[in-house]
Amino acid sequence: MDQFAGPSHAVRCAPEIMRTASVACTAHDPVAQLSEALGDVAFDLVLLFVSPQADIENVAARSAQVFGDSLVLGCTTAGELNCDGYSEGNIVAVGFPRAQFRARMLLVEDLDGYDPQALIDRMIQGRNALLRDVPDWDYEFNFLMIDGLSRCEDKLTADLALGFGPVPLFGGSAGDGESFETTFVIAEGRALRNAAIVAQIRTLCPIRVFKSDHLIPTDRRMVVTGADPDRRIVHEINAEPAAREYARVLGKDPEQLDTFTFAAHPVVVRIGEQHHVRSIQRVAENGDLVFFSAIGEGLVLSLAEPMDMVGHLEREIEALSENGAPDAILACDCLLRKLEAEQKQVKGQLSDILARNRVVGFSTYGEQLNSMHVNQTLTGVAIYPPERG
Repeated sequence: MDQFAGPSHAVRCAPEIMRTASVACTAHDPVAQLSEALGDVAFDLVLLFVSPQADIENVAARSAQVFGDSLVLGCTTAGELNCDGYSEGNIVAVGFPRAQFRARMLLVEDLDGYDPQALIDRMIQGRNALLRDVPDWDYEFNFLMIDGLSRCEDKLTADLALGFGPVPLFGGSAGDGESFETTFVIAEGRALRNAAIVAQIRTLCPIRVFKSDHLIPTDRRMVVTGADPDRRIVHEINAEPAAREYARVLGKDPEQLDTFTFAAHPVVVRIGEQHHVRSIQRVAENGDLVFFSAIGEGLVLSLAEPMDMVGHLEREIEALSENGAPDAILACDCLLRKLEAEQKQVKGQLSDILARNRVVGFSTYGEQLNSMHVNQTLTGVAIYPPERG
């Protein structure tokens, strides 16, 4: 079921190795309650996914006080994923016990003015430090959280890619519900705008980083003939006003385009052998289309049709469990997926699947996988119990 009000007292969820808990953002001292619910365990890293309804400055400051010497990172959301599946109005905490995890942080405080080579050097240094700390642990991944209104996701992930080495990266763009006004990331007890955080994580638990979407490209194609890539705005499609032409291809009235239309009728671009979603955020007053991710002139856009969301998610989770069920799945789920599920009245069914499979995380304004910024996907990492013997 949906959990809009949230529990007034923190509730701990099911995983045995990972520790997860959720509390209403309006609860008394919610961060302290989350710490108590997570239990008396030494955590190397704690992630916080925070409803935009929360007092974000206070949450950030209290997290530095309450969690002691744990590294505490987080961001605001477009909804949370907790032990009930989709939820809103909550703060979700995910604890990584020191017995199985080590983490380092790469903080980018100014997304407009960073030095790419310096970031690459810091990525390499962080990974080497983790390797020295726990040389016998075999698994590692990177988790990115970034200001979802910065329009810097594409550039940052491309710049960071040279520092990954063989280590996979996934992540999500911080959200602000459906307001699209202000988004934050949390680090060092501060709530930061125009910033990003990479958590570099090494573990003795087997992991699997994944990306999933339920969309199939069609043969209905459009060409971007006028665009402002820096602002992610398309002026013209097929040499016609963008929103009007998109509506014509769909067979819809341009005046009726809304967020639900964009969620149900996304466009994709082909890069190599794969298709990646380029979701539309809104129609500007002048008829331009504003996108969630990089867009440029000459790009060929294909309309995509969705598969059944419920059956597809069931199959994707089953694939992650083919050699044994994960202890937990940390996930970034696009806001547009949730909106599509609401429109098709399957949100409750998806919540049941997420809850049953111990998926925690947040609804995003976009997702990252390795060097790519994508939309309308579910990205994440499945974390499995340590191998015996």
